[in-house]
Amino acid sequence: MSFLRETQPFVTTLVAGAAGAALAALAGIPAGALIGSTLAVVAVSALKFRVGLPNSLRDLAFATIGVSLGSGVDERLIGQIGTWGISLAVLMLSLIATLLVGRLILAQFFGMDKQTATLASSPGTMSNAIAIAVEGHGDATAVMFLQLTRLLVLVIAVPPLATMLGDAPTAGAVGAAEVTLPVLALLLAAAILLGRIGGHLGLPAASLLAGMVISAGGHAAGLIHGTAPGWITFVAFALTGAVLGTRMSLVTLQQTKRFAVAGLAVVGGAILCSLAFAALTSAMTNLSFGQVWIAYAPGGVEAMAAIGLSLGYDPAYVAVHHFARIFALVVIVPVVLKLADR
Repeated sequence: MSFLRETQPFVTTLVAGAAGAALAALAGIPAGALIGSTLAVVAVSALKFRVGLPNSLRDLAFATIGVSLGSGVDERLIGQIGTWGISLAVLMLSLIATLLVGRLILAQFFGMDKQTATLASSPGTMSNAIAIAVEGHGDATAVMFLQLTRLLVLVIAVPPLATMLGDAPTAGAVGAAEVTLPVLALLLAAAILLGRIGGHLGLPAASLLAGMVISAGGHAAGLIHGTAPGWITFVAFALTGAVLGTRMSLVTLQQTKRFAVAGLAVVGGAILCSLAFAALTSAMTNLSFGQVWIAYAPGGVEAMAAIGLSLGYDPAYVAVHHFARIFALVVIVPVVLKLADR
């Protein structure tokens, strides 16, 4: 009986995630595996079922997405560095604007103190923002709820919006060469090992980053050709959605009643900021607007990277921008907090 109690959350989460992913994919929803799995796990959690996944499955999913992202690196990357430099520079401006706009909304219209408003408005690095709040900066409960709201809303909203606003080359990913299963197994084992080390060192999304770096290095050197098989990537998307759904299970009904409007307001401000700066970058570089927006969208790196990959955008471009966003926010958020104190 003890074994059944311990495994029940895992089984419930896997079954719900798989069913949600399959239904959303059959319905033709953009990034359906990710969205369907997330919503299904949130739904069963709302029905009072315990949900959760072991860290080993989470790391496997993130490493698989990282390997797929890294497969987008080839000899054309060198010629794109100049254009990417402009895009990354505008991204930094977008982060500062998003943080300041979100803080203004929460402080002026919802009466939150500036520390809470700053941490809740950070467009990424959720775990870092919550950790800072727990240390005594602002209201940790409000920060957690608003950050989780940002993740859920963006996972649901970004794929259909990107499909409507940009011309996602979804057909381009079809028919791509696939690596053999033994090679993929070696890549994933190396990525998970390095990810564990990176996680202990405090690196964000360490397994995803490790998978991307190893895969990108192998492809750039000509040692590896092709990406993960489609069905394996689908499973990774579904597991990633399940992970996001379990995070949302931390939200209580009382918190939802208290912070729901504030959460939607700050997410709306973040989306408008990212759209405006994505339009500017697209005009300056001639890059696809949809691709730039996916790279600028203020969601979690795992979710946004998975969405970009599933929609067929340049995986290396999207992943590089989201990792740059994370590392930039680690520097920017403490600076804005100090300004708020003054």
